[in-house]
Amino acid sequence: MRLKSFTASTMAEAMEMVRAELGDDAIIVSTQRAAGTKGVRITAALEQADVDLAIAELFEEGDESGAIETVRDAFTRHGVPQRLADRLVNAARTLGIRDPVQACAAALDAGFAFAHLPEHSAPRPFMMVGAPGSGKSIAVAKLAARSVLKSREVAVITCDNIRAGATEQLAAFTRILEVELIKTRGPESLRRAVESAAGMFDLVLIDSPGLNPFRKTDMDFLHELVEAADVEPVMVMAAGGDPLEAGEMAESFAELGAARLFASRLDTSRRLGGVLTAADAAGLALCDVSASPHVASGIAPISPLSLAHLMLPEPPAAAGAEAAAAETAAANDDSVVSPAAARPDSGKPVAAKPAKPTATHWTDEAFPT
Repeated sequence: MRLKSFTASTMAEAMEMVRAELGDDAIIVSTQRAAGTKGVRITAALEQADVDLAIAELFEEGDESGAIETVRDAFTRHGVPQRLADRLVNAARTLGIRDPVQACAAALDAGFAFAHLPEHSAPRPFMMVGAPGSGKSIAVAKLAARSVLKSREVAVITCDNIRAGATEQLAAFTRILEVELIKTRGPESLRRAVESAAGMFDLVLIDSPGLNPFRKTDMDFLHELVEAADVEPVMVMAAGGDPLEAGEMAESFAELGAARLFASRLDTSRRLGGVLTAADAAGLALCDVSASPHVASGIAPISPLSLAHLMLPEPPAAAGAEAAAAETAAANDDSVVSPAAARPDSGKPVAAKPAKPTATHWTDEAFPT
């Protein structure tokens, strides 16, 4: 006996059909939504050998299994821990979507919450929190610039008197935006500054000191800052970090009340496993991402679809089209030596070109919605 599929309106009814025909020793191979219906389909077998062979055949059956394999490879390449990757892949498989990008987006949508930071107004101030060097100051500057460019009134407050040059760095950005930087020292000073800004600004953004998430005294001090001003802490994390470490850091900041995760430095990172692990471990909603060192650009809200585009490799067809476009441009530009002109019999000099990087290149336009 090989595989047998059972379709019913509910999971319980389908499982009852499996037990009735194959008995209690039946091995469940897969569960998925039944095509064209609102029911479910369970595929089962009696012997492990049948299961192993059947699973191999399932992955060879066509576009749907190919999409799932692509999604699994993407999670593996990005360093997503096995248990989390399996859960996301199973979600994609259950939905039965054949397009890899859509399947990945559906898996991310099922596995994570997405809550963008507002651009126009918010009832509570936002305090960027995170480990030293995570990119909090530049995140505050970028968020402020985004709202100022939309003609909103923004207050920027700093309570980072720990890192040398932190206040000066942020002040350089706020001067360009023509926004006054409000400097505070300690919980009481921060409370007074936030109270003074109440009702006068559309958004209030606060830069906090970079603190060690694994040191109790650091977290106690940050907790005092958060409680003093009744702010919403937003965790800022640089992409590319170790997934397990990222998850533990996120749990520490979540205990302070952080409910969103802002991912920074996507332009200098190749893997997003740390960001996904952090969001999953601490139950944080993914909000915005930064993919440029420039204050006025490279920040965007993230969605399941835009995140899927970032995680999946460029399709071969798109890569071929890009190569063809480059060949055409080279043929029309005497300053560029095309591959054809570089042949020994062309009579033209061969110009060395840098190899195209294999990593995903995340730019300001890399966030389709």
